[in-house]
Amino acid sequence: MKISTLIVTSILLASFSGNVTLGEENNRKPNIVFFLVDDLGWSDVGCYGSTFHETPNIDRLAKQGVRFDNAYATCHVCSPSRASILTGKYPARTDLTEWLGGRPERNFEKLHSAKKLMSLPDEEITLAETLKRHGYATANYGKAHLRKDPKTYGFDEAITGWVRSYYYPFSKQYEKTLPAKKGDYYTDKLTDAAIDFIERNKDRPFFVHLEHFAVHDPIQGRKDLVEKYQKKLVR
Repeated sequence: MKISTLIVTSILLASFSGNVTLGEENNRKPNIVFFLVDDLGWSDVGCYGSTFHETPNIDRLAKQGVRFDNAYATCHVCSPSRASILTGKYPARTDLTEWLGGRPERNFEKLHSAKKLMSLPDEEITLAETLKRHGYATANYGKAHLRKDPKTYGFDEAITGWVRSYYYPFSKQYEKTLPAKKGDYYTDKLTDAAIDFIERNKDRPFFVHLEHFAVHDPIQGRKDLVEKYQKKLVR
């Protein structure tokens, strides 16, 4: 995962950390949808200068909200950065400093990695757990990469797992949790699941943590979009 990947609404962590109250309980609580895109370069979207990729919805969010131009991920690899988003802590504070399932130690190396964990420690208080205590419905969809069922970390619903193909069948992990058919595209199905959760919980505050695999490999764009951008390349 690139450092640029995780330049996303980190302000939420400051506002909703485990030790911060959410204000008066009788006030209307804001709904939260947190988009996390894997391996997306910061200059690959329109609001950061791309003239090739068309990202109108992201651009509109940026125009209506806050756009960061000097923000960085807390780690250069996947799992520690994701853990930081959920806990509001630097990787060294959680002892999670390597991607889970990371590379093996090599005896010839002079510098060895710190203690390797198998998952985010259970004692860590997450954003989802904090919001759940304040009456939120919580859901996690996509690439959690924390090596445990996200329900362990305070999510009411979760559809996660590794993906072998962006086209159906995605992987065995999704056979029961993400119904699909031939021709269905993984990114679209995840988004549909998130929309369904929002519709089912529209009368209460909700938190959706939508962690898309795209644009991480396997490199398989949706066919109509591949054709569209191939035409742009030859203009």
